[in-house]
Amino acid sequence: MAFIKISEQDSLYNDLEKKSVPEILSDINKEDQKVAIAVQKAIPQIEKLVEKIIPRMKKGGRIFYMGAGTSGRLGVLDASEIPPTFGVPPTLIIGLIAGGDRALRTAVEDAEDDTSRGWEELTEHHICNNDIVIGIAASGITPYVIQAMHTAREQGILTGCITSNPDSPMAAEADVAIEMIVGPEFVTGSSRMKSGTGQKMILNMISTSVMIKLGRVKGNKMVNMQLNNKKLIDRGARMIVEELGLDYDKAKSLLLLHGSVKKVIDTYNDEQ
Repeated sequence: MAFIKISEQDSLYNDLEKKSVPEILSDINKEDQKVAIAVQKAIPQIEKLVEKIIPRMKKGGRIFYMGAGTSGRLGVLDASEIPPTFGVPPTLIIGLIAGGDRALRTAVEDAEDDTSRGWEELTEHHICNNDIVIGIAASGITPYVIQAMHTAREQGILTGCITSNPDSPMAAEADVAIEMIVGPEFVTGSSRMKSGTGQKMILNMISTSVMIKLGRVKGNKMVNMQLNNKKLIDRGARMIVEELGLDYDKAKSLLLLHGSVKKVIDTYNDEQ
């Protein structure tokens, strides 16, 4: 099958500058509603990748997200939210973006064409066979990502990808390709819109399901979250009240003593 970049096709809407603000907002929302459906259709591929990730991470493996531009920023965003949410070290899920940290705030457009830098960055992190590389690119053609995935796969490292186009060069380098076909963007080629929204949803699904299966959630609560502000301390104390039936002040003092909801619950149950 010939590779067709659906993400680059003309918008279904024209004369955008002539539309009223309500029309623009309504049309964007209409397109956004297609994203959840596209992600739903990709669940079998997401499941396949997650099922392969879990045993590797139980052996000490790490996830590396790799992307350029919006895709790279979303990978870094998801990776950065895992430690405070689940109480794991920042070395467990790592986001790499073409152009480095400077590209998080300032576009470094030519960085995505560097075919060697991606693998160089992975080797700087001492990548090994238990690790996982997940490429993120709406287009599916980003050289920075593709070459890193190619070399990783040659080394026996699990590779996955998230793309908005079927049968892309990036998908060809993936053991598991997640193809989320959201169609043309509202502004032609602006993959920061539907493609970016879908990428964020899928990254949430991957990291959250993996963390749950690694025991970082109890019931439906973030019992391992970092207690780095008053809101989270209050949330943790209320979790303990609900779980153990203690009064709020006692729960809060135990939380501050032990440092996590899970440790309080485990310690309290062991003492009973």
